Amino acid sequence: MSRRHTQDDTARVPRARSGTIGRHWERTGTEPVTARSALKLRLVLSVIGLLVFVLGTVLFAVWAGAVRQHDVPDPTQLTVLAVICGVLALFAAVDLVVVLLRLARERARRT
Repeated sequence: MSRRHTQDDTARVPRARSGTIGRHWERTGTEPVTARSALKLRLVLSVIGLLVFVLGTVLFAVWAGAVRQHDVPDPTQLTVLAVICGVLALFAAVDLVVVLLRLARERARRT
C-alpha cells in the first residue's frame, strides 16, 4: 500500500501551509521553497494568445458566413474552427485574469 493510503498522518502538512490546491504531504523535491513562475512571460503569452484566438474566431465566423454549402471548406468546418478558437480565447482570457491577480498580489506584498 502506498504512503498516501496509510492511516499514519505524521507526514501531513498543516492546511495553513498548503498551496492553492493543497499540499497534504511534506515536500520531497529539490525545488526552492520560494519558487515562482515567470508571470510576466505568462502575461505576454496570454495577451498574444487572446488576440490570436479572438482574431481567429472572428475570421472563421465571418468566413463561415460567406461561403456556400458546397464550397471547400464548408461552413460547418469553419464554424467548428471558430468555436475551437473561441474556447481557446476563453482559456487565454481566464489565464490572463489569473496572471493579473497574481501580479497584483505580488505587488501588494512588496509594499
